[in-house]
Amino acid sequence: MNNNFYRNITLWIVIGLILILMFNAFSAPTETQDKVPYSEFIAQVERGAIDRVEIQGKQVTGWDAHNKRLETIAPDDPDFIRMLKERGLRIDVKEPEGTPWLLQILISWFPMLLLIAVWIFFMRQMQMGGNKAMSFGKSKAKMLTEESPKVTFNDVAGIDEAKEDLVEIVEFLKDPKKFTKLGGQIPKGVLLMGSPGTGKTLLAKAIAGEAGVPFFSISGSDFVEMFVGVGASRVRDLFEQGKKNAPCIIFIDEIDAVGRHRGAGLGGGHDEREQTLNQLLVEMDGFESNEGVILIAATNRPDVLDPALLRPGRFDRQVIVPKPDVRGRAGILKVHTSKVPLAKDVDIETLAKGTPGFSGADLSNMVNEAALMAARRNRIKVRMMDFEDAKDRVTMGPERRSMALSEAEKRNTAYHEAGHAIVGKFLKGTDPVHKVTIIPRGRALGVTQFLPQDDKYSVDSEYLRKQISVLMGGRIAEELIMKHMTTGAGNDIERATDIARKMVCEWGMSQRLGPLSYGQKDEEIFLGKEITQHKNYSERTAEMVDQEIRSIVDHGYNVAREILETNTDILHDVSQRLLEDETIDGKVIDEIIIKYHPDYKPDPLPVENRSDGEDVVEGEEAADSGQPSDEITEPDEGSTASASEDGAEPEPSAEDESDAPATQPDGKSEEQDEDSPRNQS
Repeated sequence: MNNNFYRNITLWIVIGLILILMFNAFSAPTETQDKVPYSEFIAQVERGAIDRVEIQGKQVTGWDAHNKRLETIAPDDPDFIRMLKERGLRIDVKEPEGTPWLLQILISWFPMLLLIAVWIFFMRQMQMGGNKAMSFGKSKAKMLTEESPKVTFNDVAGIDEAKEDLVEIVEFLKDPKKFTKLGGQIPKGVLLMGSPGTGKTLLAKAIAGEAGVPFFSISGSDFVEMFVGVGASRVRDLFEQGKKNAPCIIFIDEIDAVGRHRGAGLGGGHDEREQTLNQLLVEMDGFESNEGVILIAATNRPDVLDPALLRPGRFDRQVIVPKPDVRGRAGILKVHTSKVPLAKDVDIETLAKGTPGFSGADLSNMVNEAALMAARRNRIKVRMMDFEDAKDRVTMGPERRSMALSEAEKRNTAYHEAGHAIVGKFLKGTDPVHKVTIIPRGRALGVTQFLPQDDKYSVDSEYLRKQISVLMGGRIAEELIMKHMTTGAGNDIERATDIARKMVCEWGMSQRLGPLSYGQKDEEIFLGKEITQHKNYSERTAEMVDQEIRSIVDHGYNVAREILETNTDILHDVSQRLLEDETIDGKVIDEIIIKYHPDYKPDPLPVENRSDGEDVVEGEEAADSGQPSDEITEPDEGSTASASEDGAEPEPSAEDESDAPATQPDGKSEEQDEDSPRNQS
């Protein structure tokens, strides 16, 4: 670094000297003088006004008796010198001043030299800055240094099975004889697969901190750029660096950026990304071996990866990094709250039970939001209520109390959400109602949340049919009480239809059509699939499919309508309580139902609701002298937190934002095939 510093200083000194020299050459001081025409100078000589003459090339300078200086340029006139002699003037002759040859060269070449010097300077700066502007084919992999902050396996919680697989890799690097003496070989590659936020990159950082061998990290998008051939060249350079530093670990994050299925899209096979993938395949398991180089890659889209990349010999071990269960969530929360001052009322186990479907990143974000909320409330410790409000914010978005709703719109929203909640309460087997609110959050005008008692990994047809009934509850309440229909139920209807369609076409839950799969799934052209879609069933079957979907939705609608028509008084009371308090929890609804049905037995909640009058958020009056305090879950694989929108915003509601982060665009969970709706709107 010192050598580069001195080179830069020297370069600037040379440039400065050249500029000073040029300035001196072009701005030499000159004496004050009077330039006169040649004819006037001759006239002055003839009148005898000039006493002395100095000739320097074609420049003639004369002085009179008062030492006044006159200057002119003399042409090639042979009579001029003779005239001066005849007048008896003193004539001095000097050599013409010439520009030094070195200066002439500098003057002529200075612009070019300056441009070259500036270009070299900036190229060197870019190379020293890590951009490697002139090294297009060089790998951009960063090597972990001793000074880098280290993450260890102690910082990883909630994914014990995945951690065990990677701990074994580290142990192999530290003590290979333990494994090789029985004929075992170290895996050449490990592919980490899982939903976003589950801790794949964190695991890689832990390996880097524990392995004690050189660790190179690079992103899949760093291989391919605008220049043809750069990707393959960078792959070669990356593995060359790895071989020089073997044994070592190479980590490629988001490998799906470069490892997608070959032949994808419409651009043909000679694609720059495909050439990069081909080179990666050769380097991983080609003619030459890569002894001591372990490749670890992470992706949340294993379905788009090329099959040749996934075979044993390249990625010998595929590690699933799932979303944590309740015990894993407790471990993750303990890690993230270790540096947060917690009040005595904070129960980590309760938080873990109330957050099914949350990933590690979701839990980290929730803890951070809780700390920020406690700071805004001028507290010295984070309380349980801060965590509860943080979960509301993470799953449903921030409150929009400034949003002005008319009384009619608020009343419509209250009945809509009450319809969801009451149907959910009377249908046993659904997830318990956790919280109902008519405070606008995100794009939602109202939210009904359902909290599962346990993590769910599969659901039965009866559960799905009841979910459709709960989804229909909002629209039916509007029809019964408000005598009109609004756009607020648009998302409910869409989701109910989607569930029914999947029950018939994908999950084989139709008695009439049987356990068959109907229809070609939507395939992405850029995943190497078909451009067009084909129906694999007849028009008659298509008509039967539509009839079955309609039948399932109509059945759910009729069940919900019967419940609400029978319990109109309860619907009025719950809606009125919502208009008064804006937010109520499941216990409040249970109390209202028991008033009309004394023999009603409410479902037990997985987390006991707390009432703490001191923790009511300003501006929000909560039921039971306290804000509903049970944990809110983010829906996905097993989560049934639900949110619902009512009102004039027809676009997908923020209630669905609670399951948006956890599901794919078609609503399918990334960890499972079930697509049961977790949130009711």
